[in-house]
Amino acid sequence: MKKPKVLVTFDSMKDANCGYFSFGKGLGDALIHENKGKFDLKFYLFKHTKYLFNGLVNIIYLSRLDRLFFKGKNDFDVVHLSDQTCRLRPNRVNAKKIMTVHDMNKVHLKFSKPHRIQVYLKKLGKLISQCDKIVCISQFVANDVTQYFPEAREKVSVIYNGADKLISDEKHTPNFVPSKPFLFTIGLLSVQKGFHLLPALLKGNDFHLVIAGRETPHKQRILEEAEKYKCLDRVHITGPISDEDKAWYYKNCDAFLFPSVAEGFGLPVIEAMHFGKPVFLSKFTSLPEVGGDVAYYFDNFEPEHMQEVFNKGMSDFAQNNRYGEAVAQAEKFSWEIAANQYMDLYQECLENSIQK
Repeated sequence: MKKPKVLVTFDSMKDANCGYFSFGKGLGDALIHENKGKFDLKFYLFKHTKYLFNGLVNIIYLSRLDRLFFKGKNDFDVVHLSDQTCRLRPNRVNAKKIMTVHDMNKVHLKFSKPHRIQVYLKKLGKLISQCDKIVCISQFVANDVTQYFPEAREKVSVIYNGADKLISDEKHTPNFVPSKPFLFTIGLLSVQKGFHLLPALLKGNDFHLVIAGRETPHKQRILEEAEKYKCLDRVHITGPISDEDKAWYYKNCDAFLFPSVAEGFGLPVIEAMHFGKPVFLSKFTSLPEVGGDVAYYFDNFEPEHMQEVFNKGMSDFAQNNRYGEAVAQAEKFSWEIAANQYMDLYQECLENSIQK
């Protein structure tokens, strides 16, 4: 019997420090492992990422001409566009089409200009209308999609991302090793990540703060806040780091902090909980879905409130030994679960196609 042909686009995996790369690597590896002969899988990639997936899957390389005419237009039964950037446009393939929407952060950012939001919504709405199924990586994102595109409600579902359980190499140490107990966070140094709010948590204690991630001009705001709270010598911004470094910081930090106001999912939160760490999050967007009842939440960003949540949370975590609860929460999210849910959706699309 001929296997159904499925194309999965992972053409946003250009930057190893971005979320799309982690998503593509995690889901792609899991699809290969969990497929077990169900589908004839092919992945769609940039040529310079051909080293990915270890030759275990057939690959089609992106061409700039694909936006005009895609040679494989009629070659697939299902095409899964794994994010909404869609370099391969849905209308360029004759197949059942699934698109994963990772976030609609633009509509939540106060500095987004109204006319730019309208352009964004028009573009996203067009893509959604051209697809048969829409997958959102959290219920929060699904609520956004159905609020702005109510006509798509019946084709929207939620499949949570997985998270790799990072392994800390006992022999590895990062270039920067804090001299005292420290708090950790990671992500793009952008306003919406809220890292400028964190120096306030160093008041009244001896903790250091390590912030890892690609730097932007917002770095200066973080340093200004550190100076304001007289802890400039305890705030360390490392820039991008390797997975080995990241695992070391997760394993050795005293707590993980993530006061973001624009998250489609929140992968670093799960990575930290895999190491049994207390996590302190904003209560906004998707983060409560990820942190569950185990995390501690900032209801607002007033320094006194954040300090109170942090101090009470650190005390509660230690006194009640919540290490196991944190690990158990993290283990609810796996790429194997996600891959099987996506493959169930591929099969559903195929069955709907046969019925019609």
